[in-house]
Parts: sequence; C-alpha cells; structure tokens
Amino acid sequence: MKIYRTLPFASALLLAQAQTPMPPVTPLHSEGAATGSIQGESSRQEEKNAQSAPGVPAVPNIQGAPGGNGADMVQGTAQAINYRLLKSSTRIDFQGTGLLPAGKGVAKIKNKDGITLIKAKFENLPAPSAFGEANLTYVLWAISPEGQPTNLGELMVKKGKAKIKASEPLPSFGLLVTAEPYFAVTRPSDAVVLQNAVGKDTGDKVELMDAKLDLMQQKQYALELAAAAPLPADPKMPMEVQQARQAVRIAQGAGAAAYAVDPLSKAQNYLAQSEAGEGGKKGVVMTARSATQSAEEARSMAIQGKRVEAQAVAQRMAQAKLDQAKVEAAQASAAQAQAQQQAQLSEQENAGLRTRLMDQLNGILETRASAKGLIVNMSGVLFKTGKATVLPTAREKLAKIAGILATHKGLKIEADGFTDSTGTGSFNAKLSENRAQAVRDFLVSQGVPSEAIISRGFGQDHPIASNDTEAGRQENRRVELVVSGEGITGPRH
Repeated sequence: MKIYRTLPFASALLLAQAQTPMPPVTPLHSEGAATGSIQGESSRQEEKNAQSAPGVPAVPNIQGAPGGNGADMVQGTAQAINYRLLKSSTRIDFQGTGLLPAGKGVAKIKNKDGITLIKAKFENLPAPSAFGEANLTYVLWAISPEGQPTNLGELMVKKGKAKIKASEPLPSFGLLVTAEPYFAVTRPSDAVVLQNAVGKDTGDKVELMDAKLDLMQQKQYALELAAAAPLPADPKMPMEVQQARQAVRIAQGAGAAAYAVDPLSKAQNYLAQSEAGEGGKKGVVMTARSATQSAEEARSMAIQGKRVEAQAVAQRMAQAKLDQAKVEAAQASAAQAQAQQQAQLSEQENAGLRTRLMDQLNGILETRASAKGLIVNMSGVLFKTGKATVLPTAREKLAKIAGILATHKGLKIEADGFTDSTGTGSFNAKLSENRAQAVRDFLVSQGVPSEAIISRGFGQDHPIASNDTEAGRQENRRVELVVSGEGITGPRH
C-alpha cells in the first residue's frame, strides 16, 4: 500500500519567529566548492516569491515551553520514520517549512549491514543568513524517537543546491535541515527550513512515530555574538575560517573564558593558525574546522557550567529560605509556648483570686461559681412585703459585702432582683427593679464604684423554690449579685 503523507516537524521556531519579519536574503561571498563554502546565488526577488507562495503551511505543533536543556532551548516535536522493515531502498521527500516554503529535497534511504544509508539532495536554498545574521551554513540532522539529535553533516550549497551522503546506525529517525552559525553545532537550532515527508514514491515498509527534541533558540546565538568582541568583515576569508571565527566568538559570548578555558584556548590557537595560512589551503581548512569543533565544545561546557552554577545558586537560595522558615517556625513555636505558659500562669492566678474572693463572700452570704462569675445569693427577710426598702438586717450583710468588693479593682457587679408570684406580673417586674436598684444604691454608698455596678429586675421569673409555700416564696424574694471581671469569670464549679 502506498502512503502519501507529510511528516510535520514541530518546534518553537514559528512561535518565536511568527512575530518577527523575515530578514532579507544576503548572498555570501563565494569561495568555491573545494573549500566547502556556501553560496547563495538565488535572487532576492525569487526567494521572496518562493517564501510567500500560497498553500504552504507553517510548521505545525509549535511548543513554546523551554526545552529540557535550559532556558536557551525550546521544545519541538517531529515525526520519525522506522526503516527497520525496509528490505530495499525507498524515497523520502523533503518539504519546506513556513520559514522556507519553496525549499524542497529528496533522499534515497536503504539499509546495509544494519546501517541506514542516506543520500539526499536539496533545491531552493538561500543564503543561511536569511534566517538570522549569525547563520553561515546548513546542517542535516537525524532525530531519534527519543529526541536525540545527530549532526549528519554540513550542506555544501552552490547556486541554491546541495548534496550530501550520510549514515545513521539507528533504524528509526526523522530528518530535518536547519540554518546554523557553523557546521559543528551539537544541537539543532529553531531555524528549521526543511523536514522529511513520506511521499507517493515512498515504499510501504515504513512506520511513523513521534519524536521530541530540544532546539537551540536563534536569539541565543545573537546574544552570545553581541557579548563577544566584534570582528571586521572579511569576505575574502575562506568559509571554514569564517565559521571558526563565528564559533569562537559565540563561545566567548557564552562565557567560555570562565567555564571552559582549555577548549577555548585550543580553539583560539587553531583559529590563529588558520588565519595565518599555515599548512596551505588544505591546512587552513583542517585547522579552521578543528577550531570550530573546539569552540563548540567550549560553548557547550560554558552553557553547562552556567547552568550548574545557576542551579547551585537556586539551591542555596532555596536552602536559605528553608532555614529562614525553620527559624521563623521555631520562633513562632517558642512564642506560642511562652504564651501558653503565661496563659497557664494567668489562669492559675485567676483561679487563686476567684477562690479567695469566693471564700470571702461565702463567709457572709451563700456564694457559688458559675460561667458568668461568682453569684452571691441574698435571700430571706431583705424587704418588707411589697416594698423595696432594704431592712437593717440585710444592710449589715451588704455593708460587709461592699467592703470586700471595694478592695478588688476591675470588678463588674450586677444586682439582679427577683420576686415571688404574689401579685401581678407587671407589679412584680417593677418591684424587682426597685429592689435591685435599692441594693445597688446601698453598695455604692458603702464604697463600691458606681460605674462598676448595674441593676436589673426579673420579676417573678426564675424562681428557685416553690411559690406554693411561704418558705418557698420567701426564698424567691431575693437579690443576686453577679460578680465578674478579670480573674473572676471562669468555669462552673
């Protein structure tokens, strides 16, 4: 069965570049295919027409999240092809992405002795700088289903065309082409210009699968170049040397001088040899490529070093916050313990004060503790029948009670009057108010602060004995003093 289906490559490139106008295509200086130079011979108008061709989709499935290798990465997804069951060769097409709609290519894939052989050719490739000023070349990548990229080699472009032969030991991978600042990059950039596509000429013994990978953001290269010392343009310099210079500058901008001294020094030495023309044309190419490789090693080490350092700083900050939280928790715990201790001491003091005061009051009149406070019950012959005048026998006891209450500051006293059921309810209500007021006035006259005592009448409500007997009615004709305040109010005993 023939399959006609394209394999979309997803990356964050369009998310980052969809809002950025495409820079104009500027052809690089041609140094000839023998030196591996990249030539962009297509006219700008042709490239403009090609890149605005209708019906060419932008790269789908864009992921804007940072990649697994740090903030300078973005994550993308691709569809890989499994060639494990391929018994003969098959053809895989290449489709241009939204960055290069007119780009196209074809690859012949076959298995030989457990190795997948790739023979590809491409068309309509503009100067790599069309996708970022830092870019000097194109690289073909194999992406494993686990997202591991393999640099399969640099595309030597001449008049917009390029060919490449490569091999991949894995039976399953996706193929894509990116614009890069130099050939030795170890991670594909987000400037993905071509992606593999299963076309109508592809055999039926292939399987499709998803792959994820991290892409280097182009803006990161721009930042690293901006941080390095600028170099004057030298179009007569071989392309290999230009790439070496670019790689060294990017490594320097990435902080290799602090994190990767040895590989950076090696790259600089190789670069100096190539710039001096040592070893002739062949020697220049070899030392320049060695410089580029060493510079990429230095850049990678610098990025990793900064990442490790940032993680260490983050861990120290997190540990400092944790230590501070522990200190604050310990302080809060100590404060809580102290507050509890003080509350216990205060409760003990209050309990002692309540007990002493209740004992003093109980020595004169019956006193009990309640949730409202201490209740002093004044019952018996306190008033004449139907009258609110305190009898002399009651005055003597009230005077003693007043002497006790006046010595304790901060007390609150409530005189509550009650009657028996003899008479009407309205009469008894008024009578109880008058009797409570009479007790209040007497206590005030005996030294209890007037602002500390109030009076209320409850009439015949709340009897404490039966109103059917004279003895019961006499008990109900009473005034209760409710004594409360700090240190007095507490649980019922």
